[in-house]
Amino acid sequence: MMPLSRHFLSLLLLVAAALTTGCAALTNPVADGIPVRRLPEEILGRPKSDYRPIPLTLLRINTPKEYRLDKGDVLAIVADEILTKADQPIPVQFTPSGDRPAVQGLPVPVQEDGTIQLPQLDPIMVKGMTLKEVREAILKQIVEEKKILQPGKGRVSVELLQPRRYRVLVVREDAQPIQPQFAAAGPIAAVIGGTKRGAAFSLLLEPGRNDLLQALTLTGGPPGLEAKNEIIIRRGTYDPDQPAKGFVRIPLRLPPDQPIPFTEEDIILNDGDTVYIEARDTEVYYVAGLAGATQVPLPRDYDLRVIEALAQVRAPLINGSFSQNAFVAQAVQAGIGNPNPSLVTVIRRLPNGQQIRIRVDLNEAYRDSRENILIQPGDLIVLQERPSEALVRYLTQTLRLSTTWELIRSPRFTQIGVSNNP
Repeated sequence: MMPLSRHFLSLLLLVAAALTTGCAALTNPVADGIPVRRLPEEILGRPKSDYRPIPLTLLRINTPKEYRLDKGDVLAIVADEILTKADQPIPVQFTPSGDRPAVQGLPVPVQEDGTIQLPQLDPIMVKGMTLKEVREAILKQIVEEKKILQPGKGRVSVELLQPRRYRVLVVREDAQPIQPQFAAAGPIAAVIGGTKRGAAFSLLLEPGRNDLLQALTLTGGPPGLEAKNEIIIRRGTYDPDQPAKGFVRIPLRLPPDQPIPFTEEDIILNDGDTVYIEARDTEVYYVAGLAGATQVPLPRDYDLRVIEALAQVRAPLINGSFSQNAFVAQAVQAGIGNPNPSLVTVIRRLPNGQQIRIRVDLNEAYRDSRENILIQPGDLIVLQERPSEALVRYLTQTLRLSTTWELIRSPRFTQIGVSNNP
């Protein structure tokens, strides 16, 4: 301790110099943050490692249902004395998409009101019926009501020629390339946009395949790392008077203690629905102070804490390369200062719009995981020195400069490179 006492006056002079120069460690406007240990858990956030991906089977129609007719369906019907003659061959129809076997009969579309029109028969309401029920309804009119055919005579059959299609828009803001098969004929009617970012797709989905997983599969798969881990479905058209109407949010990762917040009905897509995959451009954090000033994106599926966040920007953390000056080393050893900046303030905006300052002891964060808090989107991390740390740095720089200047002025330095040979 004697060498330290010998230079006590010099130390006081250096402290006074630091004060007069307006050291940021002494005038830090965000150093009055709330210590981590005094904050409730809900402000500190929940680790992403607790979240688990939901099974993708929850995004599709799992239970195959019997096909029920609706407007837009096209039937292939054989009905003797109505559409065909008993002594004539039955026409064969090939499905437009080519992915179904050929069927027999003449094409009959289901009208907008859910009925079919057949010659000599009254309109038949087929909406919600199965193919078997439609055949029975046709037979009832032909045999019992109109008495066109005798029971057991004539041919009557009903098959599905072309199922109806649901037009669905998928808007993606992630880096999903457009697949080559999109140009071919099939369930996709058109591709709107061709870049990796901001792509939109217009799909035509058949009943039984009109689910969210099918829409994702046809447009590149689940959201990429540039997109949020959720999918938004907007039903029909937007109503400004009721903005929450028809708005479904499908999360792809959930805490294990949280139940699935959607049902099978929520992932079924209907005509006019829009599927939106939003980019996560706003999920960033900011760094200021001794770590520099920059904006850094947050990882989507794993946690980032204070130490890791500062390491991302190569902030001065544990650094053993400070001055080897004996006086500074003795000052640090005596507990006057620490050569590493350890004062961190995390400025966080709460959901209600208010702002809170969280004070983190970086030295303690290396030992205590609670002190090493999670970084949330929008956080501003300010790395500063404590007054004692600023003093050690000031002493280091000052004494190093003084020592270097004395070395330059010394006679030994001026003789470097001088040769005594003639």
